[in-house]
Amino acid sequence: MISDLQRERLAHRRSRSRRSTLIALVSTVVFAAVAWFTVTSSPGWPRVRRSFFDLETARRSLPAVLDGLWLNVRVLVVCEVLILVLALGIAALRTLRGPVWFPVRVLATGYVDLFRGLPLIICLYLVGFGLPGLRLTGLPRDPVVLGSIALVLVYSAYVAEVFRAGIESVHPSQLAAARSLGLDHGRTMRIVVLPQAVRRVLPALLNDFVALQKDCGLISVLGAVDAVRAAQIASASSYNFTPHVVAGLLFVLLAVPSARLADLVSRRAARRWGAA
Repeated sequence: MISDLQRERLAHRRSRSRRSTLIALVSTVVFAAVAWFTVTSSPGWPRVRRSFFDLETARRSLPAVLDGLWLNVRVLVVCEVLILVLALGIAALRTLRGPVWFPVRVLATGYVDLFRGLPLIICLYLVGFGLPGLRLTGLPRDPVVLGSIALVLVYSAYVAEVFRAGIESVHPSQLAAARSLGLDHGRTMRIVVLPQAVRRVLPALLNDFVALQKDCGLISVLGAVDAVRAAQIASASSYNFTPHVVAGLLFVLLAVPSARLADLVSRRAARRWGAA
């Protein structure tokens, strides 16, 4: 049974919550109205609207930009899977113990240092234009494939460090307990360490995933007709920047759900660690 005092407290909390929501809604509407009036009444707004927010140009360019965005989404999915596999392997190599594994650790560390320090745009140029320039048999020439390779090389270095941080956050006592149960290094990593490590670094992984969504648009520098390249083509034919705005908004709409998911996972992780 809920006491009268508890019932009054709950009613007071609900009242405060409704009032806070109403105040936030009203202030948002007022702020948006003031901002809209200020922008649209400025002297240069007609030129800005024609150059960046022309509805007819947006309507004509939208189908081509959507087709290009579908290419970006496919590249994103494939690259994300390859990055997770490669980064997890690199992180596992960096955490190997014993002097016999020193050369392997050095190679893994060198890979991470190289591709974390190399700007993505330079890696795209080196892979996208340098590899085809070698004219070697068996090397890919498709700009989509070459751009995906560059993305995987660079982002694997970042994600490998995220995985390594999660692996090293597992307390050594758990490794000792696993060894006392007769588990070898491989089974200890697979059964004991990696499940905890992945759960702890999941918010950071989701943030890297959001960043990868944006950088998939950089494959356009190699000639791939993705959303960015489609917007460039439409802009060149119409002498208008509205197609770029359309492509940018589509990328934002693609990234917002992932960003909110990352925030949700971060809050849950904070509550879990706080409860612990």
